[in-house]
Amino acid sequence: MTQKQKILVVDDDAGIITTLRLLLKTEGFDVTTATQPAEALFFVKKQDFDIVLMDLNYSLDTTSGNEGLDLIGDIKKLDENLPIVVMTGWGTIDVAVQTMQQGAGDFVQKPWDNDRLLSILANQIKLGQSLNSQNRLNEENQLLKQALNPNSGGAFIGESASMKQLLGTVTQIAQTEISIIITGENGTGKSLLARHIHQQASTNPAGTNSQSFVAVNMGSITETLFESEMFGHVKGAFTDAKTQRIGRFELANNGTLFMDEIGNIPLSQQAKLLRVIEDQQFEKVGSSKTQSINVRIISATNADLADMVAQKTFRMDLLYRLNTIELKIPPLRERIEDIPLLANQFIVRLATKYNKRCPALGDDAIVTLQQYDWPGNIRELSHCLERVVLLCADSTITAAQLMLPNIATPSRLEPATQTANREQAFDDTLSLDDIDKQVIITRLNKFKGNAVEAAKSLGLSRSAFYRRLEKYGI
Repeated sequence: MTQKQKILVVDDDAGIITTLRLLLKTEGFDVTTATQPAEALFFVKKQDFDIVLMDLNYSLDTTSGNEGLDLIGDIKKLDENLPIVVMTGWGTIDVAVQTMQQGAGDFVQKPWDNDRLLSILANQIKLGQSLNSQNRLNEENQLLKQALNPNSGGAFIGESASMKQLLGTVTQIAQTEISIIITGENGTGKSLLARHIHQQASTNPAGTNSQSFVAVNMGSITETLFESEMFGHVKGAFTDAKTQRIGRFELANNGTLFMDEIGNIPLSQQAKLLRVIEDQQFEKVGSSKTQSINVRIISATNADLADMVAQKTFRMDLLYRLNTIELKIPPLRERIEDIPLLANQFIVRLATKYNKRCPALGDDAIVTLQQYDWPGNIRELSHCLERVVLLCADSTITAAQLMLPNIATPSRLEPATQTANREQAFDDTLSLDDIDKQVIITRLNKFKGNAVEAAKSLGLSRSAFYRRLEKYGI
């Protein structure tokens, strides 16, 4: 039996509470209600919810929305990944922007349309689930943020050549207004890089960091709702348009619009999106009034857009407009020098989170981590180490405790390792010590006999590296 999704509804109007409770229970929700911010915070502290649906105004102040904005901030302090949908009877653009800045995922006006409300709740729950109720992805993203940004206040743990090159490009373009497309495999941190660029634009004279960062997953928008979601609609624009809708472009005005999964935009809508990006103007559905905007566009995809252009499923002119510059985040297997640094940082964070003793990575575990090809990238690395930290009762993590599949074949390793392995007939029959020895020899060759640099690239101390040299007679 499918577990019911738990929703907290917060409103001081008893009639609203009754109506929503009936609607949501009919739709299969487990509904908890609160009439005041303090009561809502009590429930959030005591229970796990999938989503919060809340009003902005309560008894202390019925017009400004300040109580609701404060409540959003307080909820996010308790659970930053808990989705929040805001509802109010007097919404304005300014209030909508403020709620998004505080952490709300979407905004509806009273009186609401039931189908529209349920669609928003379903979408926000889906997005919230992707973040993980136990903050897994938040920890991964914070770690990757530090790797991407050496000035972020944390340790600089991206020391591979590919990451240094990426960082250099980001520094050059962050304060410009050019359109950027971020590419890379799943789990590499594309959405995080988009936020990082937005934050780096804080000194931009044009002020494109002065307002909100609005993210939208293009794959979650149906073709029929595309224009309404992106550009908004006026009341009465179509049958179900019972209230005005503020679009994503309008919410992102003077800020950044991040369009994730850009390759999923229906071909029929691509020309409309292109026109808005080129002209920085749009009209709401059902309105003839043209609105001007100042929005920086950042897109992301793991699809091959050039191939989609060739297949005529993506417009070439739109691709040119989106990718003034392309930033490709390297997969983890192409930055293996960073793996021990990332792994140790994860272990410290996870041990602190679960109040566990912080184990050290054994030498064999480091080798195994670096030999595995990480198809899920940093996300997979985090999940692997979370399991290990929870279960490890020893002071040292061994390769066996990682429970990884067979280590990567030579075709998935870095080029220098591929060459060495072809010469040394690296195959699945070798023991872990044989593999360990081959990796050390390869690294020494790569760094022209410099043991210090070779040790650093493996995440080993100098003494541990020399013990290996002695052990293998190198």
